Amino acid sequence: MRVLVVEDEEELADAIARGLRLHAIAVDVAYDGREALEMAAYTPYDVVVLDRDLPEVHGDDVCRELRAGSAGGRVLMLTAAGQVRDRVDGLSLGADDYLVKPFTFAELVARVRALSRRASRAAPSTLERAGVRLDPARRTVTRDGRDITLNRKEFDVLHELMRACGRLVTSTELRKSVWDEYADAGSGVLRVTLTSLRRKLGAPSMIENVPGRGYRL
Repeated sequence: MRVLVVEDEEELADAIARGLRLHAIAVDVAYDGREALEMAAYTPYDVVVLDRDLPEVHGDDVCRELRAGSAGGRVLMLTAAGQVRDRVDGLSLGADDYLVKPFTFAELVARVRALSRRASRAAPSTLERAGVRLDPARRTVTRDGRDITLNRKEFDVLHELMRACGRLVTSTELRKSVWDEYADAGSGVLRVTLTSLRRKLGAPSMIENVPGRGYRL
């Protein structure tokens, strides 16, 4: 899952990002509305955590632009205004959920995960291929009934490949979906992650490398 946090209070934005990363979520941060729109135009985010009162471009206008464009991610709007009318206004702009400040971090994580599931609701909750069973909610993997322990990035790479259902996934697509913009996600890191993933999944190998193009199951 990849999330964009849009919040002009830098300390709060960075704290949200750090917390989400601890839950194995790749996070990018924008500190104003204009930067958010530029980033969303380049990267397909699963969820956008959007403060409503933003400089440069107001959060309401950011939400409208996201909905008018081709971005398929869900929008969780943050605001200090908690009146019913404020919530109705936010949802009418196209936001998928609404969270009033101050909020508990556990609730924020739960809402982000719920929105991510809605964003990909066409996909089955449990993915299976070549004897491998992956449960995104529980973050568990088995192959032919054998439990496989993966680290966060190995799990996310496998998840992206299984979601593709045999379609070729480029290295760029994997880096965008699994690593955030501040992570060292060069080709070497991706190759090391895939090598370790192949070893843990065991034989026969199910991940095919198409040189110069990408990877597929």
